[in-house]
Amino acid sequence: MKISTKGRYALRLMLDLAQHSMEQEYVSIKKVSQRQDISEKYLEQIVAQLSRSGFVNSARGAQGGYCLAWEPEAYTVGMILRQIEGNLSTVSCLEDNPNKCRRCNNCVTLEVWQQINDAVNNVIDHITLQDLLEKQLAQSNGAAEYE
Repeated sequence: MKISTKGRYALRLMLDLAQHSMEQEYVSIKKVSQRQDISEKYLEQIVAQLSRSGFVNSARGAQGGYCLAWEPEAYTVGMILRQIEGNLSTVSCLEDNPNKCRRCNNCVTLEVWQQINDAVNNVIDHITLQDLLEKQLAQSNGAAEYE
């Protein structure tokens, strides 16, 4: 499994929104683009997908932009990545439940792939956007102390 640039940027976008829309103000894609050094056009594609899925709210107009639909603790990294990437299985034979692979009953390597899959899911499904926000804020405060 390899997370695409789109998936990585979606997580950065959501973290930026969490950090900058704390007062329920909408954040423009232009500002996110500048802060994150990501193309506006690419962010527009990503935010459209997140908006359609109900992960972010949008508002048009001069004060418009995007904000999180829920509190940061309601999102996990896994939710965000799956919304953008789709299935995150490490191998194709784990994509279906129940497993449809004709070799699954005799495949000794299936357990290895399942353990890898479980480990990845355990990590991404237990880290929330709030966790990342707190780390980001701590990192920013720590950097300010050294200036």
